[in-house]
Amino acid sequence: MDWNAWIRQIHRWLSIVFTVTVIANFAATGLGELPVWVVYSPLLPLFLLLFTGLYMFVLPYAARWRSGRPAAQ
Repeated sequence: MDWNAWIRQIHRWLSIVFTVTVIANFAATGLGELPVWVVYSPLLPLFLLLFTGLYMFVLPYAARWRSGRPAAQ
């Protein structure tokens, strides 16, 4: 598997982890006062999703820049 495929796979799994932590956060809210680590638990996967998502967003532009083609108008 190449580097881009790994990033895409990591991004998919991070989205699942993020979704589960947000659902757990909402479920735990109904139980009363939450520990701080539960409240902030979605932030780590969210930031990792940001970096992998930005990487995948830039890929087509970087490929176009490396090939020397002009940007689409």
